[in-house]
Amino acid sequence: MDIELCEDGVIHEETVEKVCSLMPAAGVFQRTAEFFKALSDETRTKIIWMLDQSEMCVCDLAAALGMTPSAISHQLSTLRKANLVTYRRAGKEVFYSLADGHVRAMLESGMEHTME
Repeated sequence: MDIELCEDGVIHEETVEKVCSLMPAAGVFQRTAEFFKALSDETRTKIIWMLDQSEMCVCDLAAALGMTPSAISHQLSTLRKANLVTYRRAGKEVFYSLADGHVRAMLESGMEHTME
């Protein structure tokens, strides 16, 4: 795939200044990159999708994905660090769910885009 380049080398200074003035702080980009990095693994994306359908415990997720609870816990740890999932305790059980509606919206938007 060829990338089209400007041939005249003109810089549109007003556009550059406008975009630079609107740019969020560097930390926002770092956190956003971490968000997408957490979703970049197929297993984690499946977990997010499953948790969008229902709150689930580690054992349920492991059974559904054919993985060990330990492997699922490792993936959930990554998702927790990225603030994509949250959990609640019920006695000896721990149930996971999506952290908020933004996670659902990003997943649905990404899946919709890939199915076009």
